[in-house]
Amino acid sequence: MFSEFKTFIMRGNVLDLAVGVIIGGAFTGLVKSLTTNLISPIIGFCTGGTTDLANLELIITKQLTFKYGAFINDFINFLITAFVVFMIIKVINRVLRTKKVEEEVPVNPELEILSEIRDLLDAQKKA
Repeated sequence: MFSEFKTFIMRGNVLDLAVGVIIGGAFTGLVKSLTTNLISPIIGFCTGGTTDLANLELIITKQLTFKYGAFINDFINFLITAFVVFMIIKVINRVLRTKKVEEEVPVNPELEILSEIRDLLDAQKKA
């Protein structure tokens, strides 16, 4: 049973997933810091209000409070994360597309010569 578990855990997909989760967690902290420490103060300064959007709330009654500032922070975090993931995927697709072009099978020289002969014969017929 241990050897099966070892085989399972050492497969590439599991290791890739683990690395992705760890990097994703670190990236989430970075985006949260960016939003809290840089973007929120700028928005607060521009609106003339508080520099910490997380403290913005709408109090209806003592029991009913809507903390819309925290939602705005989370939404900004989501947009930044989604944009960065989009850019990473775009770069990866471009790199993979370039590799596919480089890996194309070269044209058979005999077929290339036969194509040139065909084109010359067609040109002679038209002349």
